[in-house]
Amino acid sequence: MRAKWLSGVALPAISALLLAGCCCKAVEAKVKESKTNFAAAAVKPYIESGELPGIISIFYKNGVQETTCSGWADVEKKIPMSLDRMFMQCSQTKGFCGVTIAILLEEGKISLDDPVSKYLPEFKNLKVAVKGKDGKKSTVPAKNVLTIRMVMNHTGGYQFEIPTKQKKGWPGCSLRDAAREAAAQPLLFEPGTKMKYSNTGIDIGAAIVEVVSGQPWEVFLKERLFDKLGMKDATFNPTEEQLSRAISMYDVKKGQKAKFRKFNKWMPLPHNGPNVHPSAGAGLWLTTNDQLKFYKMLMNLGVGDNGVRILKEETVKKYLAKSTRPEKLGRYSLGLLVNEKIGIMGHGGAWGTSCNVNWKKKELRLKVVQLNGKDRPWDKELNKAANKFFSQKIDTSDVDAYTGRLK
Repeated sequence: MRAKWLSGVALPAISALLLAGCCCKAVEAKVKESKTNFAAAAVKPYIESGELPGIISIFYKNGVQETTCSGWADVEKKIPMSLDRMFMQCSQTKGFCGVTIAILLEEGKISLDDPVSKYLPEFKNLKVAVKGKDGKKSTVPAKNVLTIRMVMNHTGGYQFEIPTKQKKGWPGCSLRDAAREAAAQPLLFEPGTKMKYSNTGIDIGAAIVEVVSGQPWEVFLKERLFDKLGMKDATFNPTEEQLSRAISMYDVKKGQKAKFRKFNKWMPLPHNGPNVHPSAGAGLWLTTNDQLKFYKMLMNLGVGDNGVRILKEETVKKYLAKSTRPEKLGRYSLGLLVNEKIGIMGHGGAWGTSCNVNWKKKELRLKVVQLNGKDRPWDKELNKAANKFFSQKIDTSDVDAYTGRLK
C-alpha cells in the first residue's frame, strides 16, 4: 500500500552497461546509491519481450537513491536509456507554472484571489454556457468572479484546450493569444463551483505571470528557476542537438511488442522553430537530470540540491503542498496534485511520466517513459518494487544529508 501515493515510476537494467549509463553523477548534493535493483527486476520481463521499450526510474529516501535505466531510448538504433536523454513531460509542465505563480505570491505582486481580469482585461465580462428546459444552448453572464486560484486549480470552468490548440497542438499559439481565445469562449460552469481538468486555465496563469513580470513566461522560468537549479536542458523549443538526444515515442499494447510512433498530435512536427510557442499546461522538454532537480527542490521545501533557495519554506507549504480548492472538489494546489496531510505533491504526464515527492519523509519517486496507450502492466510491478524500496530499513549514517535543512 505504501506506493499508492505515486502513479508510477521505476526502471530496470537489462545489463550492467545500461545501468552504468544511468548512474552518472546527476545530483549535486551527497547521494548514496542504494545498490538495490527492485525496479530493474520488476520491468525486466517486459523489456525482454519488447512490450516495454525502455524506462527510467528513481526511488529516493532521505539521501539514499535507487537509480535505474532499463531498455532503450531508441529500440531500432539500440540507444540505451540514460539520464541525459530529452523527453516531453506533457502535463508535468503545470507544476512549473505553479512555482512561477508562487514566486509572485511570495513577492507580494499578486494575490491568489485576485480577479484574472485585473491583469487580463479581456476576462472582465465572462459568459457561462447553459442549457434551457427545451434543450437549447445559450449563455448567461457569469455570477462569480474568475480568480487566479480558480484557473490554477482547474475550477475555472474551462475546457481542456482552446480550439486553436485542438487543431495545432500545445505549441500552436502564444500564451497571450491562448488567453485571449479562452476569454472569448463560454465557461462550462460558474467559476469555483466544479472541477474540470484544463490546460487552458494553466496557460491563463502563465499569461498573468508575463503581464506581472514584464517578461515572456519562458524567460521568467529560465532566469528564476532553470538557471538557478542548473536545469541546463529545460526548454520549450529544443535545438537540433537536444532533439538528437530525445527518447523515442512508442505505442504500447498488452502482450504485443511496442511500435515506434513518429509524433503525437498534441506535439506535431517540427518540434522547434519560430512557430513553436511555450505552453504552460503541457509542452516542456527536459532530461531526467533536470526533472530530478526540480522535484527535489519541491521535496526540500524550496531549496535545490545545489543549496540555492527558490522559494521560502512557508511559501511551498502554503501554496504548492496544500490544496487551494474547496474541500468538496478534491486536492489540487497550483499545478500539482497534493495530499497535505501525508506530505505528498507531484504530477503525471500523458505519455507516462510521473514524479511525486513526500516532503515530510524526504521521499521521491520518478518515472520516465514516452508511451502512447493505456495497457501498461509493468506499472503494477513498479508499485510493488516501490513498496519494497520504501519499506526497507535504509542506512543514511554516511550520507551528508544537508538537503532540505537550509533556510
